[in-house]
Amino acid sequence: MTATTVHTTLASPLGDLLLVGEPSATAPGGTALASLSVPEQKGAATVRSGWTHAPAAFTEIAAQLTAYFEGGRTRFDIEYVPGGTPFQQRVWQALEAIPYGETFTYGDIAARIGAPRAAVRAVGTAIGRNPLLVVRPCHRVIGANGALTGYAGGLRRKEQLLRLEGAACVAQALTG
Repeated sequence: MTATTVHTTLASPLGDLLLVGEPSATAPGGTALASLSVPEQKGAATVRSGWTHAPAAFTEIAAQLTAYFEGGRTRFDIEYVPGGTPFQQRVWQALEAIPYGETFTYGDIAARIGAPRAAVRAVGTAIGRNPLLVVRPCHRVIGANGALTGYAGGLRRKEQLLRLEGAACVAQALTG
C-alpha cells in the first residue's frame, strides 16, 4: 500500500475491526477498502509507519458495516482496492456472489470458477488470503460435509457471522 494509505478501527461484535484503505474519487464516501481484519486474524494487516489514522475517511464503510451487524444490511456497496492474483480474483468474485444467509462448499466455488474438482485446495488457499473479511463473505464457505472449516478470523467468528445471517448450516453443524 502507498503513502496515501489510511486506517481506522471500528468496534463490532467480532472485536475491533482494522479498516485499511486508499483515497478514491469513485468510491462511496471517498475511500476504497484494501483490508478489513479482525483481532488475532491469521495474516491480518498491521498498521505501518506512514499510514494516516483517518476515521472520517471510513464514515460510509463504517455505516454499512454497522448496519450489517445490526441486521439491516445484506449487501455492501464498497469499492475495493484491486489486488490478488488472477486466480484469487476469480475465487473472490465467486465469494461475492454467495447470497446473504446461504453457504457454498469449496467444491461449489471451484465449479463456479470453472476449476477442476482437484482445485479445491487451491480454492481454499485463495479464500484464506481474502483481505476483506466480512464484506467479501468467505465466512459463507463451508466444508463438503457441512462443517464450519477454515476461517482466518477463527471458527467462533465464522459461526457468529453465519448466525447473524440466519444460515441454516450453523444449526446443522452444531447438532449433526
